[in-house]
Amino acid sequence: MKSADKHRKIIRAAIKVFAKKGFFNARISDIAKEAKVADGTIYLYFNNKFDILLSVFEQEIGKLIEQVAGLLDKEDNPRKKLEIFIANHLEEMKRNKYLAEVIHIELRQTSKLIRDYRKNKFSEYLDIIAAVIANGQQAGLFRADIQPEIAKQLIFGALDEVSRICNIGKDHPYTIEEVSRQLTATFLEGLLASRP
Repeated sequence: MKSADKHRKIIRAAIKVFAKKGFFNARISDIAKEAKVADGTIYLYFNNKFDILLSVFEQEIGKLIEQVAGLLDKEDNPRKKLEIFIANHLEEMKRNKYLAEVIHIELRQTSKLIRDYRKNKFSEYLDIIAAVIANGQQAGLFRADIQPEIAKQLIFGALDEVSRICNIGKDHPYTIEEVSRQLTATFLEGLLASRP
């Protein structure tokens, strides 16, 4: 097996193991078993368990960034861009439930290593939301008094919680499209009824 293929196989196995057992309970041997490689093989690619977790975030969130950036490049309307970001995130979390679980749980950990990580690739992902909001403000579509840096956290927090709930079971009553429409409408129009 090629080196790059084995690396991807270990990453995929780690995502599954971290999702099922949690990062702190997972062992290198669990990841090796899931990847069907010897324990020592893991150390040919990674220094330790934290290195694997950071590689998971770096690679998988890197893919999300590339994917959503490609979609947003095709759209000019900031409102539509926000809808695209929300729908794409929910679709990806639904498609990869193990990755969703790792993002939901491990990015919330208080470990200094994870807090430091949040300032890197993950911040780049959230900055896409801030850029869409700033773009909408410049176009006069979004309120000028909203701070994009705060709004991006609010939007991701809602996405994180909604995608976690949507991934709990197959019997969730709403489609990704409906959840995406509801979230977008709530953020863009608020909860107040329009005045006559």
